[in-house]
Formats: sequence, C-alpha cells, structure tokens
Amino acid sequence: MFIDTHVHLNADQYDEDLNEVIDRALENNVTKMVVIGFDRKTIERAIELAEKHDFIYAVVGWHPVDAIDCTEEDLKWIEELAAHEKVVGIGETGLDYYWDKSPKEVQQEVFRKQIRLAKKVKLPIIIHNRDATSDVLRILKEEEAHEVGGVMHCFGGSVETAHESIAMNFMISLGGPVTFKNAKKPKEVAAEISLDHLMIETDAPYLAPHPYRGKRNEPAYVPLVAAEIARLKGISIEEVARITTRNAEQFFNLTEQGSK
Repeated sequence: MFIDTHVHLNADQYDEDLNEVIDRALENNVTKMVVIGFDRKTIERAIELAEKHDFIYAVVGWHPVDAIDCTEEDLKWIEELAAHEKVVGIGETGLDYYWDKSPKEVQQEVFRKQIRLAKKVKLPIIIHNRDATSDVLRILKEEEAHEVGGVMHCFGGSVETAHESIAMNFMISLGGPVTFKNAKKPKEVAAEISLDHLMIETDAPYLAPHPYRGKRNEPAYVPLVAAEIARLKGISIEEVARITTRNAEQFFNLTEQGSK
C-alpha cells in the first residue's frame, strides 16, 4: 500500500477524467490520498473530495505565490475548516521567491499567520519552499513551529537542511524529482535520511516522475517514487511502502472515519 501525501486532485487538469485518475491510483495500490487546497477554489474542491471518498483527506491553507490575495476573512475560514473531521493539516504555506506575484514581506506575514493558526488548531503545517530555504527555516524557528511540526513538501534541499528540518519536528516528503537523472540533492536525501522521517508524494498534476516527466502527473505514479527510494537505499519497494505508509498514517492520524 502507498499513500500519496500531497496531490492536487482539485486541479483543473483533472476536470475531464477525475474518476478514472482516482481508479488508476487505487489499482496501483495507492490506497489513501491527501488533497491540498491552497486558495478558495481548491480548498472547496479538496473538502468536497474528502467528503465524497473515505480514502481522501484534505489540507487547507494559502499558497505563498498568492499571499497578496489572502485576507483575514480567508484565514478565519481556514481556521473554521480545520475542525472538519477530514482536514488533516494546514497548507500548503511557506515562501516562494521564484515567482514575484507576492512581495517577500507579504509572503512572510501570511506564512507566520498560518503557522500561528496551525498551532491554535493543533494541526501540522505543509511547507512550500522555493528558493527561500534560509527564510523558511528562520521563520519556522521564530514561530516555534516544532510544537505542531509538519512536512517539507517535495523536498529539494540538502541533506543538512533535511536534518535541520527533522530536528524541528518536520517530515521530509519526496516526489517525482527524486527519479530525475540530474536530481543530485533529492537522491542524496533519499539515500541518507532514515525512512522513519520520509514520506512520498506526487504533487500531481505537476512534477511527474520518470518516465512520465513533462506529462501530467497523477497519484498512480507514486510507486515510482517509492521504487527509486528503494533503489537508492538498497532495500525492497515493499519496505519503503510499509514504512512511508505507517509514517503518513501516524503523522496525519488517518482513519477511514476521519481524523478527529
């Protein structure tokens, strides 16, 4: 069994064939999926999917690229949704210095507010980090995010950064890039970091693993991520599946009835 801990089944890219995508995931032993909402539209869709399917869970938050659009009303709404039995985390939030839609200071303020919200509702934080590692780690420390912990989603940093994150009560989640031939850092992290601190994801529809790189990603491909981690560690894919599934179930408190 595999768990896709970060997938955007709520994305427009699945409008035509969502049921088939879900069926293919289940056929490939991806038995649970965590759908990430990051603005009004995707949060609403994530909740709908979680309410419709026993094996789908939702995470709600505001993406850093769109931080400039986030209002106090939005944050209050996210806080209210956190009480939903199928909501298992806050995010994805964090910092993205690659795109320049939202000024850095705005991103940082919205990030801090969501960390405080997560601590208030006692849910883990799902972190988006692009070209902003030092500021992400600094803010997590300053806001004492270790109290609830979280996930470094689609981790692309160094082994040293992974250890620093783990020390702050964060899990390391690896996705499709670990399968890319030129992905030095994710491969080093997969090889060096204990399985006890790893989870797997697709970030679908983005970042499809080899041999589907450049095409639309989907949760049925998460076993390819597990297979590459197994290869790098010199262990069986069954072992990777077993431990990453256990990690995700414990971390997100996943049950068929809900999470609360």
